[in-house]
Amino acid sequence: MTEIIIPQTQDEASIRAAELRSELHDHIYRYNVLSAPTISDAGYDALYRELVAIETAYPALITPDSPTQRAGSDLSDDFAKIRHVAPILSLSNAYNADDMRAWDERNLRLLPAGTQLSYTLEPKLDGLTIVITYENGVLTQAATRGNGEVGDEVTANVRTIRTIPLRIPAQRSETLSAPEKLVVRGEVMYLKKDFEAVNQRQLAAELPLFINARNTASGTLKQKDSRITASRPLTIYVYGIVEARGIPHGMLDSQWDMLGYLRDLGFLIAPNAGFYPTLDDILMQIPTWESQRDNLDFEIDGVVIKVDDQRVARELGVAGKDPRGQVAYKFPAREATTKLLAVETSVGRTGRVVPNAVLQPVFIGGITVSNATLHNFDQVALLDIRVGDTVVVRRMGDVIPNVIAPIVAARTGEETQITPPERCPFCDTPIIKPEGAVDYFCPNPRCPERVYRQVEFFVSRAGLEIDGMGSQTVKTLLDQKLIVDESDIFALKAEQLLPLEKFGEKKVANLLAAIDAAKQRPLAQVIAALGIDGVGSSVAEALANHYRSVDKLAGATVESLDEIDGVGEILAQGIVNWFADPYHAEIVGKLRAAGVVMEGEAKVQAGDQLAGMTFVLTGTLPTLARDDAAALIEAHGGKVTSSVSKKTSYVLMGDAPGSKADKARQLGVTIIGEPELMQLLENRPNAEATTD
Repeated sequence: MTEIIIPQTQDEASIRAAELRSELHDHIYRYNVLSAPTISDAGYDALYRELVAIETAYPALITPDSPTQRAGSDLSDDFAKIRHVAPILSLSNAYNADDMRAWDERNLRLLPAGTQLSYTLEPKLDGLTIVITYENGVLTQAATRGNGEVGDEVTANVRTIRTIPLRIPAQRSETLSAPEKLVVRGEVMYLKKDFEAVNQRQLAAELPLFINARNTASGTLKQKDSRITASRPLTIYVYGIVEARGIPHGMLDSQWDMLGYLRDLGFLIAPNAGFYPTLDDILMQIPTWESQRDNLDFEIDGVVIKVDDQRVARELGVAGKDPRGQVAYKFPAREATTKLLAVETSVGRTGRVVPNAVLQPVFIGGITVSNATLHNFDQVALLDIRVGDTVVVRRMGDVIPNVIAPIVAARTGEETQITPPERCPFCDTPIIKPEGAVDYFCPNPRCPERVYRQVEFFVSRAGLEIDGMGSQTVKTLLDQKLIVDESDIFALKAEQLLPLEKFGEKKVANLLAAIDAAKQRPLAQVIAALGIDGVGSSVAEALANHYRSVDKLAGATVESLDEIDGVGEILAQGIVNWFADPYHAEIVGKLRAAGVVMEGEAKVQAGDQLAGMTFVLTGTLPTLARDDAAALIEAHGGKVTSSVSKKTSYVLMGDAPGSKADKARQLGVTIIGEPELMQLLENRPNAEATTD
């Protein structure tokens, strides 16, 4: 570790501390807001340690905006109350296009005839409102919304949140200066991945899971010990100015321009906000937002539509406690409370035993929900969910609804504990729980429910994709004992199928043709269809590319499997154990005897220009399909993987790239386009590329 040299005089120390603060602020902004760091973690740590050493030697040099003040302190009294400089208003709600048009018409009636309005559309963030004050560019005060007039002071805690600048502008700028005073409004929240990480830490510590991200964010922000706040990865998105002195002329006249100004100052602005000239344009966007809400990095419960011209918005005034110039379009609720009536146990194709909730029917997100998953029995015990409880149920998109918590205060004392079964409800085999696993399993591969689920998977799109063989057909074939496992499908004859109800000649002919075609599926598809726990399509592709046949895969060792990208030691052991099971060996043998292709096509090697290089693909390339690009790379000795790591040689990026591009920038992995790939193939390694 490089020795830290502390300046001999306070004047010299003051100059160096100011330099370090400015440089660290710049790096914090680039890393946490832009996701484009220009320094390594070790480099940042060295600068930070130097500043800590100087401030320790010269405590008088510590400033409120110093990056060292983000660490938090336990020196905190009860929260003081702060009166906001202007009312922090709530919003009225709209639930459909008619509500939106009624809102717009009410506004137009209050304005001069012929007025034409334009709008901004922003995500309605599901977090906690925060009001933050800057004086001459330095964060001096932060408060919760409270009752809209008075809030709790949480300045020490807000200073610990790394996405909020302690000083603005966050980047050194020759064209942008700090306002004399700036009061901004934003939302404190957990990103989805960060909330999941917090709950993983709770699990590791054997502590109760947090149920609701918004409530957890509120509790985190109001910790008396701000070191606790500092330890949890909160995020703040800023979306409005409450009061300002000394900002560029006209900046408060347009909501869209205001968002751009806030972004330039260094605040994190919610992505995908937009400016739209008419209300019809807004209404066209709403279905897309609703359908994509599960793909966002953060939770939203709707969108906010604002009159862009803020002079008009101020003229419209307030109705009750709601500003007329803004409205929240609320999406259908994702959560509801209902009664847990019973628990039913299901068994999956791998033997996993899953508890499922039978609910008093409740309307959530546009459908009536009467069943939900309880995930696993360890989760049930951890949350202390009981039959008879009033529970919180969440539905997100097309995902199976799940019970996320009991409402303990509603208990009557008549609720009963939920315990895992001792024996499989379908084959009466004793249930086991492997060491280190969170799930219970039925270990009997011939369990009728396991066989049914495996055959159902085998013929599905995730398996061999046999058209015309749905779940009901599989059940009929098993019930009639025409098959006993998935390999028997290939021995079916027309005379066996025609006597079955609803099996006409055309249907039988089409089904048998589909079964015959399934014998010729690519090796990776065959491996995936075997149903090995943890082997999905991407892992199956990697296994097929490496071993080139099911027989060679069956003879693989844990050590050789562990070397393949995407296969860790636990999965490797699971694959070895699967092939070692006599029942599975019998299935593989019957599939081979039935004529199912068990070997991959010979790999065509066009060259070795990319030997030793690892590529990750993201976005849409100009001329090559993703599969074609991957095949081209592999044909020239390269390797294509699904995730970016420090071992990745290049990220091949096209239009509309995903998070892999951001990850590449964070790790300093070189990003190239299709032209640079072609240069590499021509043995021109000096292809221009970027990590920007």
